[in-house]
Amino acid sequence: MALVIWGGAVTSFIGLTGLMVCIFRVMKAKKLMTDEHELRVVVKNILPLNLGSLFLSVLGLMAVVVGILLG
Repeated sequence: MALVIWGGAVTSFIGLTGLMVCIFRVMKAKKLMTDEHELRVVVKNILPLNLGSLFLSVLGLMAVVVGILLG
């Protein structure tokens, strides 16, 4: 069960790293862009990465919980 716990922790960490990348990209875009339309395009392009990172984080946390419950 330790493998499931550590695998889930690594997966969750990768997801959290992706979420941080999304946050920094949007912050950078807000600083650089003055036009609201351009900002919306950037945010729309970052959205799939954001959702994928959130999905990885949730899967990782679920794996950790399952590993703890079964172990």
